[in-house]
Amino acid sequence: MIRLLDLHKSYKTHLGHRTVLSGLTTEFRRGEKIGILGRNGAGKTTLLRLIAGVEGPSSGRVERHMSVSWPLGFAGAMHYSISGADNARFIARIYGKPLDWTTGFVEDFSELGEYFRLPVRTYSSGMIMRLGFALSLAVDFDCYLVDEVIAVGDSRFGERCRQALAERHARSTLLLVSHQPETVRAFCSSAAVLHDGRLTRYDDLDEAIAIYRAA
Repeated sequence: MIRLLDLHKSYKTHLGHRTVLSGLTTEFRRGEKIGILGRNGAGKTTLLRLIAGVEGPSSGRVERHMSVSWPLGFAGAMHYSISGADNARFIARIYGKPLDWTTGFVEDFSELGEYFRLPVRTYSSGMIMRLGFALSLAVDFDCYLVDEVIAVGDSRFGERCRQALAERHARSTLLLVSHQPETVRAFCSSAAVLHDGRLTRYDDLDEAIAIYRAA
């Protein structure tokens, strides 16, 4: 289970404080497939980063009672000064995965070719996303966090990512944020709407989509 307890997040800007999340309290249970719908700038990515522990809240807290992935494809999960292969070995050591298996999986899935053994700083943005997604899938988590499925390269690679995610989410909790109702409908059984810093849960997926579209 993951609990959000009176979660607030704000940032300092040149115009003053900007509140992104305001008093979020909810829980996500093991095995749930939940879509979080929100417009661009609503704070969806910020929410995932807080759940993952990539950054901290301004106040409130996140309780994690299961293993939680970093947001799939998150570029901050890798080191730019070393190669894709070395990043795979680093992840394997942290999570206790076999080195050869992990490196082979990431190399095959990312389809980076000779770049896999070059520093990540030499990669294009699309290549970085592909490496990040492959690194995420190389580790088994109880809960996968997914941000805007799935803008990673060409349509063929994107479809491969969707298939891999479907296999993982069949046995894991899934929290997926998107501004596209069709994406949420494809992967999730319930949804929440993030609007004006507030998160409202709906058991009925169609109701959530209707509320989101009307907002």
